[in-house]
Amino acid sequence: MAEWEIIGKNKRELGKMHQYPSDISREEYKLIWEDLEGAKKTTRPRKYDLYDVFCAVLYVIQGGIQWRMLPSDYPKWQSVYYHFRVWSEKDETGVSILDKVLQKLVKQIRNEDLRRDM
Repeated sequence: MAEWEIIGKNKRELGKMHQYPSDISREEYKLIWEDLEGAKKTTRPRKYDLYDVFCAVLYVIQGGIQWRMLPSDYPKWQSVYYHFRVWSEKDETGVSILDKVLQKLVKQIRNEDLRRDM
């Protein structure tokens, strides 16, 4: 596959991206994608898949690493940090989009655990 054919495809689709323990599944991402997409209206096509950007944010949060230390198979750290800042902005109630989506994910995981225990 020529280099120019790879542009526009994410590394996960090409099978070139490592799966990290902090990554969420695509099914879990479907629960929160509308919140993340709605955070910033864009007029140009996205350069990176927001799923990969969100997984990179989780990697930094859970690993406690510096932004510049993101593995190279995630989007560029500057782009990940930009989205983190947008998603971390508090609204009038004092809650950020990042807080909301993380709460949704925790609630979903707890509900799944309750169903398994029954």
